[in-house]
Amino acid sequence: MKIGSIVQRQQPGHKVQGIAATLLPYEADGRIAVEAFQNHLRATHHAGLMNAVNMDTGYVNYLSETEKLDVLRWIREALGKDAPFVGGAYIEGQPGDIVELYRKQMDLIVGHGGIPILFQTSRLHGKSSAEKATAYEAVCRGYPHVLAFELGPMFAPNGEILMKRHFGV
Repeated sequence: MKIGSIVQRQQPGHKVQGIAATLLPYEADGRIAVEAFQNHLRATHHAGLMNAVNMDTGYVNYLSETEKLDVLRWIREALGKDAPFVGGAYIEGQPGDIVELYRKQMDLIVGHGGIPILFQTSRLHGKSSAEKATAYEAVCRGYPHVLAFELGPMFAPNGEILMKRHFGV
């Protein structure tokens, strides 16, 4: 392939879509810095990027269910009802059925106008590829858009790299 053929294939004017995980800042006294968070959400949105909230940069593994819900409310307050965003569904350490736990969080995200992104759970570690695929298929069934977050175990104990050998991709 030569540079000339690459240039000929370019089609300018296509809009690039990007997603940026949004940091959840804290005040010195430990309270969430809501105003700073909302300003960051607006700046990211105005830069042309979709915000991703309740992610690892939002300390999702430390947030209570109430705080996760507050974050979803704050994004709507900051950006209005139509701005798209991605919201993390994190179930690590919660008792109950994996599918029901994910879907409960996904319903909240979708109910606020967001696209869910699944954080892995260590409860699927050691399962076969078919069992993992079946579980995630059940989790995602009926939702128009779902993203998945692949996080290596060197970053979080619940993480797992799902390679080609797992899903035949």
